[in-house]
Amino acid sequence: MRSLYSAIIFLYGLLLQFAALFNGKAKLWIRGRRNWKQKLIQAVNETNPGKSSMVWFHASSLGEFEQGRPVIEAFKKNYPEVKILLTFFSPSGYEVRYNYAYADLIVYLPLDIPSNARDFISIIKPSKVFFIKYDYWYNYLGILKEHQIPVYFISASFRSAQHFFQWYGAWFRSQLSAITWFFVQDEVSQQLLSSIGYKNSSISGDTRFDRVFTIAKMKKEFPLIRKFCGQRPVFIGGSTWKEDESIIIPMIRTGNSEMKFILAPHDTSPERVHSLVTRIGKPVLLYSEINEVNALDADILIVNTVGILNQLYQYASLALIGGGFGASIHNIQEPITFGVPVFFGPNYHKFKEAVDLVERGGAFCITDAENLRIKAGKLLENLSLYHKVSSICLQYIEENRGATDKIMTFLQNHE
Repeated sequence: MRSLYSAIIFLYGLLLQFAALFNGKAKLWIRGRRNWKQKLIQAVNETNPGKSSMVWFHASSLGEFEQGRPVIEAFKKNYPEVKILLTFFSPSGYEVRYNYAYADLIVYLPLDIPSNARDFISIIKPSKVFFIKYDYWYNYLGILKEHQIPVYFISASFRSAQHFFQWYGAWFRSQLSAITWFFVQDEVSQQLLSSIGYKNSSISGDTRFDRVFTIAKMKKEFPLIRKFCGQRPVFIGGSTWKEDESIIIPMIRTGNSEMKFILAPHDTSPERVHSLVTRIGKPVLLYSEINEVNALDADILIVNTVGILNQLYQYASLALIGGGFGASIHNIQEPITFGVPVFFGPNYHKFKEAVDLVERGGAFCITDAENLRIKAGKLLENLSLYHKVSSICLQYIEENRGATDKIMTFLQNHE
């Protein structure tokens, strides 16, 4: 089975090389891994000449990095002598956080084939390894197990539909034996692990709550964005796809004339942004072009960059989180930490926080443009209702903080 898995991963790498001929993200993925072994040896020698202990954190993409960031920073604070290696699978993580101050070395994770995994681990010689939420790379896990290197999963989340819990999942289940400890988000995840024989877990919660709380507490001001917003209510579409925008655009065209709109598409490529501007059909301002002179020239701002959306929610009155009309929604903790009521499409049930907030009345599932217009209108027209919903969001964040402290306490008690 391992040979088949490795062959599939190898084929995936070949397909990405082909895709890189015409896809910018695939091109970054390939370019970032070119000559990785020589570059890594040189980087390790430069950043860790004294051969200090190195701890490896891996994040699939930017969202997982933000989720694990509180633990990385707490670890660095508690163990300043330890070198931290941070790896990314996706360019959307690496290209934004390649200069993150709390990591001593930041690189792309080489493709998970046996030779890469063995060479990578031989070069970095980690004393501990942390995977954030998911990314189960089985050749890496196998080599780490061979070398008896402790492996931890942060904010792990499991669902009964995953392959680990299916009749065909025996090999995948066996690979989990490489993991020393699972810090799971909830009781359901812990019970699922227990059902397949893994008792090595504790419920720590979701470290994203710690991260977004810190963002709100130490928020960065954006004077030009504030000028654009003025005193008017602001609707933010965060990490949107075309399906989400099809719900928002009718409200832009026919909705409240006092409303300002900020749209942050999931894909910020020039082609995608141009397509969005064309579909809106009204004067639009791009974030890359905003200045003191033109900040008030339009009621619609498109954020054509990445890495700032989590801070922009401080200006929102309402927010629609993208992905709910596709595979699943994106991060809703980022807006609710500012007390912003959120909307999203029907595909949200993979995320406990979304289910919880819909039940509590702090978030709203919408099905079409008219549904969004009616629900948003009710909140903006009824201040008492708005403040009640906002309070539900803030209270939910407060209730779920503390995962980072639980993880660090466990690690300190098991040194």
